[in-house]
Amino acid sequence: MKKFNLGAKLASLFKFSKSLDESSYDELEDLLIEGDFGSKATFEISDLAREQKPKTKEELVAIARKIIEPKVQSADISPVPGKLNAFLVLGVNGVGKTTTIGKLASYYKNKGLKVVLAAGDTFRAAAIDQIAIHAQRTGARLVHQNPGSDPGAVIFDALSSAASQKEDIVLCDTAGRMHNKENLLKELIKIDKIIKTKVENDCYKKLLVVDATTGQNTISQAKIFSEAIGIDALILTKYDSSSKAGSLVQIGIPIAFVGTGESYSDIQPFDKEEFISSLLDF
Repeated sequence: MKKFNLGAKLASLFKFSKSLDESSYDELEDLLIEGDFGSKATFEISDLAREQKPKTKEELVAIARKIIEPKVQSADISPVPGKLNAFLVLGVNGVGKTTTIGKLASYYKNKGLKVVLAAGDTFRAAAIDQIAIHAQRTGARLVHQNPGSDPGAVIFDALSSAASQKEDIVLCDTAGRMHNKENLLKELIKIDKIIKTKVENDCYKKLLVVDATTGQNTISQAKIFSEAIGIDALILTKYDSSSKAGSLVQIGIPIAFVGTGESYSDIQPFDKEEFISSLLDF
């Protein structure tokens, strides 16, 4: 699927006259809605642009860009050298969470780090099997228990053994089921407390995996997990096929990585400038 290019859409404002009138704001709002900014964010951007009294369509688009740019933040998620690091990887079922863990394992192994995978999604037997495959293929060590085991106990064991073996980073998988949100969030709060007893604060990161193609749903997902334990950064999957980008701007959480394909190498640190250029490429 071709990525939605808001810049190309906004450039359509120049196809005819560059003069500015009320219909120009209507066009801008239509383009932002199409880009999945949502009605609230769209009208906020439009109103802020209007307050600056642009005289041409070119000025209107430039102002819109300046309003959007500060809303996009990147995050450098690098393990602290010489210490045990824990990355708690979160996300609802179907976003590619466990596959992303495999990619992160490969990414950090290629940097020479000793990586451990903690099979904290004990709700689905298939999740344990899947992360075991990633561990085998990437050379990361796996810590797991039987399906139905206490996820907190799995992660505790992984952190304890990683500390004793002087390994660098534990990537912790978690359940993504949302049909019983209350139980899931209680489980995450427990896991969060366990990790905080095993690693230093600056070595602990909570990463939310979101599907870049799901639009406004990403906002509600981020809110749920943020309210439970807080989120340090996002990881975007299916970024190569994303047709909409506006919802990502609205989330307000820095973006650490983007997944662009199925291979282990198809993950890279988020590039804010590249993202902005894609979003508003004139």
